[in-house]
Amino acid sequence: MTYDPVPSVDALMALLADCEAVWDTPDRSGDPVDIPDHGLQVTAPLAVSHPRDQELQLAGLVHGIGHFLVPADEAGDGRHAAVAVEGLLGPRVARLVAAHIPAKRQLAAADPDLVLSPESARTAPRGRRGEGEGLRVAPPDSWRPVAERVAAGRCPRA
Repeated sequence: MTYDPVPSVDALMALLADCEAVWDTPDRSGDPVDIPDHGLQVTAPLAVSHPRDQELQLAGLVHGIGHFLVPADEAGDGRHAAVAVEGLLGPRVARLVAAHIPAKRQLAAADPDLVLSPESARTAPRGRRGEGEGLRVAPPDSWRPVAERVAAGRCPRA
């Protein structure tokens, strides 16, 4: 399957909206929430732990869109998402998105108390259920100003 790079912040917000009610696995056996909610639940703690790093936060928001872009390629979801957003959000966001599975594996190996959803635990074996589950988060469109700053290159880094 082919897809076009995301050309604008409006298109990114529309893509996130299109991902509503789409899960990381077709049978919904993976994460307990849909792709946008999972992204928001990853982004919320990043905003707390890295408040000045809006590129990192935005990477957390969009990291799962590869599941929507190419549903049959579970192993390539990070790569597909990275390719889709690199032109709009820049190479650092794309690298962070592409590296989210290896980073999760490293975190799971380093922190035995890390709590992950069943799907995340499957791809990072030492994790346990709970990553983001039940976390209250703002809607995806609340991240539009951050996406606009990152896309315009006006976003400070930590």
